[in-house]
Amino acid sequence: MDENRGNDGKLGDLLKKVLTTGVTAAFMTEEAARAMLKDLPLPKEMVSGLIENAKTTKSDFVAGVKSELRNYLDKIDISREFDKIAEKYDFEVKATISLKKKNKKDKDIA
Repeated sequence: MDENRGNDGKLGDLLKKVLTTGVTAAFMTEEAARAMLKDLPLPKEMVSGLIENAKTTKSDFVAGVKSELRNYLDKIDISREFDKIAEKYDFEVKATISLKKKNKKDKDIA
């Protein structure tokens, strides 16, 4: 360990941990993120800020994934894809149908 690191090294390590924790917290529940952040020696305002950033990041990430997925699915021609599948594969459908006599109680209710 470098002896000249002193407080600057400790601050750098804390900053790395805060950043890593913040990114990780974005993909956790709020309660789990709070539990993880409570172990860090941070002011409550900073913890609240990190939690709020995590919520925003998570929302933005989910919105981005939804948008990309929607764009991808909009480009797919379902009928053409179904035709390709129908050309390459045989369809086999298996079904079981059974008739069950109703109980007398069921008749009275209906």
